[in-house]
Amino acid sequence: MLKVCKFGGTSMANAENIRKSAEIVKSDYSRRFVVVSAPGKRNKTDDKITDLLIRCSEEVKKKGTYKDTFLKVRERFEEIISALGIDLKLEKEFDETLNNIQKGANLDYAASRGEYFCAKIFAKFLGFEFIDAKDIIFFDEQFDAKKTDRVCSKTLSKVNNAVIPGFYGIDTNGKIKTFSRGGSDVTGSIIAKAVKCDIYENWTDVNGFMTADPRIVKNPKSIKILSYSELRELSYMGASVLHPESIFPVKDSKIPINIRNTFEKDNIGTTIVPDSNDILHEDILTGIAGKKDFTVILVEKDMMNSERGFARKVLTAIEECGVSFEHLPTGIDSMSVVISDCELKDNKLEKIVAKIKKYVNPDKVEIFDKLALIAIVGSNMREKCGTAAKLFNAVAKAGINIRMIDQGSSELNIIIGIDNNDYENCIRAIYDEFYS
Repeated sequence: MLKVCKFGGTSMANAENIRKSAEIVKSDYSRRFVVVSAPGKRNKTDDKITDLLIRCSEEVKKKGTYKDTFLKVRERFEEIISALGIDLKLEKEFDETLNNIQKGANLDYAASRGEYFCAKIFAKFLGFEFIDAKDIIFFDEQFDAKKTDRVCSKTLSKVNNAVIPGFYGIDTNGKIKTFSRGGSDVTGSIIAKAVKCDIYENWTDVNGFMTADPRIVKNPKSIKILSYSELRELSYMGASVLHPESIFPVKDSKIPINIRNTFEKDNIGTTIVPDSNDILHEDILTGIAGKKDFTVILVEKDMMNSERGFARKVLTAIEECGVSFEHLPTGIDSMSVVISDCELKDNKLEKIVAKIKKYVNPDKVEIFDKLALIAIVGSNMREKCGTAAKLFNAVAKAGINIRMIDQGSSELNIIIGIDNNDYENCIRAIYDEFYS
């Protein structure tokens, strides 16, 4: 048995939590390779180390108080080292990091140093070898999976135990390059594939996935097992326990992922498996998830369906404005494009509408904003009649108007669009309908 473990920011937040994480690693000799995030918040008013480092980099550009900000980072790590009682001197690395940031090192470099220092400390505390992610994880224009897997496999085959910082690698120009925030989950998955482990354990501060957001639904049921596909749908729609891209490295190797709680180590958590055929859910749904703040661009034109290239031209208008879309519900003479509001800064919505009018000469373009999307997800939906009826009935009983419906041919999910103001009540209404 071989396991790869990834510990999140809360698990690394202070010396006490690091000790708990170390106990988990040492309790099972098969936990040979460990990936760590940067220390997270110790309390609600605290700063994440990564946020401080990003702030430091930004303050250099603004000629602000970057040295004071970096001092907070340094003191935090020195406090952890002292409390753990390990003989580790990082003064030169701290000075080098500050000097590089001061000289204009890229933002990715600054953001990655939290993982770098944390991995150094955890490796020393465990007595494991430290392996820098920049030596084994590579980016070209995108993540270079082939080279990374080849180098990772060769490097890690020569060591018995190692700690690797998550979140970053190196590009073809020799500069540090990061994944998107939360990318240490992806690093863990990359390592899991490279060493051909039996299970990838992702240790965090919750007992795996819940069937709904516990901030909205009181004591929702936990999900003991789900498939890669169900995970993708739930993560994409806002269930943020695991980075949504973290399944891709392990997908082909069919390595299961186990989400565990560092602070309740005996809880079995949630296991994510490759194939939904291996799952027997007792409920119709696996889970409910959603996000707020979307805008819909509705394009109407008579005989749209017979106009070749119509959809391509609309999407070209969006692409040329540097915007990604979420969903594309269509009718015979209409086409709706759903876009997250975070994509529409700097007057991009007006630019998109202008281009659409130019490219397809529509009869009408309408904008609907302040939309929330909610998805019900579950492989069991394929086999159960009346799932959609139950969903719509629950929403109707709550007095909520559905403004958009979207369902893929895989029958893995149904997505509805509602007003932002109805979001929480809608989640609760759907949960009560399917789980009460």
